[in-house]
Amino acid sequence: MKKNDRNIIDPYNRRIDYLRISITDRCNLNCMYCVPHDRISKLSHGDILTYEEILRLVRIGVELGIRKVRITGGEPLVRKGVCEFLKKLTAMEGIEDVSLTTNGVYLKDNIDRILAAGIRRLNISLDTLQRARFEKITGHDAFHRVWDGIQSAYAAGIAPIKLNTVALRGINDDEILDFAKLTFKYPFHVRFIEHMAIGNSSAAAENRILTPDMKERIETIGTLRHVARQPYDGPAEVFRIESARGYIGFISALSHHFCHQCNRLRLTASGKIRPCLLSDYEADIKEPLRSGYADDVLAGIILKAIGNKGREHHITENSADRVETQMSTIGG
Repeated sequence: MKKNDRNIIDPYNRRIDYLRISITDRCNLNCMYCVPHDRISKLSHGDILTYEEILRLVRIGVELGIRKVRITGGEPLVRKGVCEFLKKLTAMEGIEDVSLTTNGVYLKDNIDRILAAGIRRLNISLDTLQRARFEKITGHDAFHRVWDGIQSAYAAGIAPIKLNTVALRGINDDEILDFAKLTFKYPFHVRFIEHMAIGNSSAAAENRILTPDMKERIETIGTLRHVARQPYDGPAEVFRIESARGYIGFISALSHHFCHQCNRLRLTASGKIRPCLLSDYEADIKEPLRSGYADDVLAGIILKAIGNKGREHHITENSADRVETQMSTIGG
C-alpha cells in the first residue's frame, strides 16, 4: 500500500481521511443498545452495495484523500466473501491502513483468512466478561465463542486488539474494573464507550454512564496516565496504568465532544454517505452509482456530503435529541 498525498478539507478545516464502511446491516447478535429485539426489517440483497461497488467508491475516495478504511456491519463476518473483499481492499494503492470491527462470534473460525487478507488491526465488541450477562445483553449465549476468538487473534499476533465496551449503568458498570484489569494481563486496548442516543434501542438514558465517573472508578486500582496520540488513532482518549501491558481508552461523545478533530466519513450498506454518526443527514450515492455516472460525479457527491459535515453534533447527556437511524444500519 503506497502513501496517498491528497487531502480533503471540510468547511471547518478538518482533514477527512478516514472512511468507515458498513458492508451489511445483518448481525448474529441483538445487542440491546444497537438492535431492538422485536423489529427492524433487513435490507434485501439488492439494496446492499456489492463488493465491486464498494471498491469503486473506495478508489474514488482514495483519489480524494482517504487513507484509512475500517470495515464494519452489522457484523461483517456474516457476509459471504468478506475475506476475499478484504484482500482486495488491503492491496489497493493509496490506502495506508485497513482494519475490521467484529463482534467476535465468527472470529476464531476466520482468523487465518483474516490474516491472509492482510488485516492486522481488530476492534472487537465485548460488553461483559460474564456468560449469563452476555446472553442478556446480546440475546445469544455466545460469550465463550467471542472470548475464544479474542484469544485466537491474540495468539495469531493481531495488534492492536481493541475491546469496545459500551458502559451501561445498572447493566454492566459493575465490570468496569474487571475490564480495566485485563490490561495488566494482556496488551489489549480496552475502550469504554459512552452510550449514545442512536435509533430506538432497549438501552435508556438512565443507563448512561459518563467518562468522568468511569475514570474515577478505575483510578481506585491505579493512576491513569495519559498516552500521546499515535497515527491512525480514533477519537479515544488513551491512558495507561503503571505496570499495565495494555491501554485504557474512553470514547466520550457526550461528556467531551471530539467533533473538532473528527476525520471520519461513513458509507452505509445501503449506499448512503454520512458525514456524522450523530446526525441523520446522509447523501445517496447508490442510485447515481447504479445509474452509470462517471467517477467525477460520484466524487462530487462525496465532496458535497463532506461540505455538509457540521461543526459539532448537538446530542448531549441531557438532550432529548436522538439519531433516528438504527446503529446497525450505519455501522458505528
